[in-house]
Parts: sequence; structure tokens; C-alpha cells
Amino acid sequence: MCCDGFCSVANKMDTKGTDEVEKLKSKFISAWHNVKYSWALKSKTAFSRNSPVFLLGKCYHFKAVDDESPTESCTAEALDDVVTGNVHGFRRDFASRVWMTYREDFPALPGSTLTSDCGWGCTLRAGQMILAQALMLHILGRDWTWSEALTLEPLDTETWTSSAARRLVATLEASIQGERSQVTQPVCPAQGGAEEADSYLQEAYHRTIVSWFGDGLSAQLGIHRLVQLGMTSGKQAGDWYGPAVVAHILRKAVDEAEDALLKGISVYVAQDCTVYSADVIDSHSGRTGSHCNPQGLNTGAAPDSRAVIILIPVRLGGEKINPEYLSFVKSILSLEYCIGIIGGKPKQAYYFVGFQDDSLIYMDPHYCQSFVDVSTSDFPLQSFHCPSPKKMPFSKMDPSCTIGFYSKSLEHYERIGNELSKILEPSSKEKYPAFTFMKGHGKDYELSIAVEKREWPFIRDTRIAGTTSGDFVLL
Repeated sequence: MCCDGFCSVANKMDTKGTDEVEKLKSKFISAWHNVKYSWALKSKTAFSRNSPVFLLGKCYHFKAVDDESPTESCTAEALDDVVTGNVHGFRRDFASRVWMTYREDFPALPGSTLTSDCGWGCTLRAGQMILAQALMLHILGRDWTWSEALTLEPLDTETWTSSAARRLVATLEASIQGERSQVTQPVCPAQGGAEEADSYLQEAYHRTIVSWFGDGLSAQLGIHRLVQLGMTSGKQAGDWYGPAVVAHILRKAVDEAEDALLKGISVYVAQDCTVYSADVIDSHSGRTGSHCNPQGLNTGAAPDSRAVIILIPVRLGGEKINPEYLSFVKSILSLEYCIGIIGGKPKQAYYFVGFQDDSLIYMDPHYCQSFVDVSTSDFPLQSFHCPSPKKMPFSKMDPSCTIGFYSKSLEHYERIGNELSKILEPSSKEKYPAFTFMKGHGKDYELSIAVEKREWPFIRDTRIAGTTSGDFVLL
């Protein structure tokens, strides 16, 4: 008995020791990623003053009508120092979009000891951003902007390296002391007058939407929930996620969300680059009485219907992007009901939101920020909004991506189908459209294998041999 008892105690000590090693390893990896993704910043983005900028269906002109200045380009931050067109409008609009990035020091993810998604969670973060934009359209409308959007500090190298260094030191000190530093919450200013009531209500919805994406077990659309749902498809925390797999995870997350505001919207994911209209119509119909339309919401849908987020995983080329799709991508991002594209370049996922000339404008999730507790009523919102847009040539885009649209009603879907059908008409150089619309249900075409099982991963794991192209049409 004594020997058995000694062995039992020894085994427990070994198990405890292994757990401690894993926790310590996780902290060091998190600290390293904090340095890597917070310090490695690019130079400021240059925008042409002579070309229009499109941002999720809105068009902005930086050059004033009477401006005869020969200056052709400048950075987004420097635009404020010259005579320009609607620069403030663009900056306010861009900074009002919800920005999801790598986070560190949050509660351990399901089935793992990981407390950060640095290095592997960028596609999940891009998926959160496209979903957040859809919810913004659904609840607040496209014209809504955050009142504090223009007060955000630019993401210059000096600011971020110094703040990253402070966070790193604080993280290591907290690890040694065995305690976590608390997040200081700002004091919300009092609302002053009846004219502020509408903006106060909108800000409450804004804060609610952001809280759905918090990094905690209780957040309905947070990374913990997404990782948990991904486990049903064979994914684990720390694995690579492709844009099509993420689309299906988002669908499950919204379908299973319990918040009343999320009952009035659903997600439809296209199959084999095909949108089956009958399936979208069924998604719009929803359950009787499930649609929620509280005062102030801008759903625009009938009481017996739900809005639908349409996600379409596509592949715009073979190993590299097909340049013939440039005009198509521009046309898509010019539509007011487009909610962006989950895409990126090889090994890095981005959230594409617009374009200027032949360059795409995107939001970059590759910044490691500190965990924010969204369970408090006045949690800080600044780190969920990005003041500095990024650009990259279309030619560098990875061909695997997921395109998103927001359809608020059956009538709106009919309009979307008609407009997109015209855009999708192949040119003389294109052999196939990026995706198609078909009548009927997907089940009518004997699609027996789930799309997530056939996806060409957006970020291929080189540890897995025999990766194939799946069933995408390669051009």
C-alpha cells in the first residue's frame, strides 16, 4: 500500500510538473509573439490624392475640386495637413469598423493551455471582422460612425514599440508574481440632453456588438467559441484555419447564439462556389416570432423574416491570383451590401474592405494586443478600432478567400442576385465566373460531402503531406 501510495503521489507530481511546464512554455511563446507581432510594423500607407478610394460600398475623393496641387500621394495621417476632399469622412468610416487582432493573456482556449492566438488565429480574426461588419449593418446601418473614431492615435512604429515593450515587461512581471494586472476602465461622460438619446442608444449597441467578440468563454462570437466549434470539424486551438472552414464556423456560431439581437439574423454559406437561392430564401424565412426588432434597429426586414449573411468561399486562380479577377473584386467591394472579403496573402490572413487603383485596402489582425475584459459595462473600445488603413497590390492576394454580403430581406436578396449576376458575367478573357447563382436547394444537386471537407486550406500546414486542391475550379 505504501508503495502504491508513493507511486500515486509521484504520478500526481509528474502530472503537475508537466502542466506547469506547459503553462510556462505557453507564457514564453505568448511573450515572443507579443514582441514579434507588436514591434514588426510597416511604414505608413501612401494614398493617391488623384484616385477615388472605395470602402465597403462608399466612395471617397481625397482631392478637393479646386485643388491644383501637383502632389500625387501622401500618407493617410498626413492627408489632414493638406487641402483635400472628404478625407475626414474616409478616416472616420474606416476607424469605425470593428478591428479584431491577436490577443494575449486571455483564459486558456478549449482543449489546450494556449492563452494567445498569435501566429495562427489570423483567419479566425478576419472572420470575426467580416461578421462584425455584417452585424453593424444589421443593427446600426452603413452610415453609422463611431464618435471617437478620429481621436484614435496612429499606429506608428514609435508608439507601438514603446507600448509593446511596456506590455511585455508587465506580462513578465505578472508571471513572476503570479498575478494579473487589472485593466483600467475609463469613466464614461454623462449624456447631456434629449438630442443625445439616439447617439447614446447607438453607442450601447456598438458596445454590445464588440462584447460578442470578447476573448472569453462566455462571448458568443469570441475566439473561444469559434475554436470550440472548430473542434467538431477536427480543428484544434493552434491549427491553421482556411477561409471556407471559418465561414462554416461563423454560421454555427450565429445559429447557436442565444442573444435576442442575434435571433434576427442567420448565416448562409455557399456550396462549391454556388449560391442556391431556395436555401437563402429559407434562411430569410426563419422561425415565426424569432425575429427581434427592438427600437432603434435598422434591420429593414419584415416581422416574419430574418436578415441573412451570405458567405461565399471561392478560389480566384490556381497557385497564384488570376489578374483577370481584379475588376471583379473591385466591383464587389464597390457594393453597399458587401461586408468585405476574408482573404490575405500566403501565410497571412487579412480582412479586405476596399481598394484604390490596383491596390486593396485591408485591416490587419497581426498585432498582438492585451486581453480586454468585455464583461464590464465600460470596457475600453480603443483597441477594437484601427486608425491606420493598410494597402497591398492585388497581385499579392492569395487566390483562396471568402466573399461576404448582407441581405436584409427577401426583396433585398432579389436585388442582390440581379446585380451580382451582371457582375459575374465572364469577360472574353475569363473562362468561369467566380461563383454562380442557381435556383433550388443545394440538396437537390446531391451534394453529399460537406464543403469544409473539400476546402483547399487558405494557409496550408506544411506538416501535412498530400495537400490537394479539393473541388475548386482552378483557372
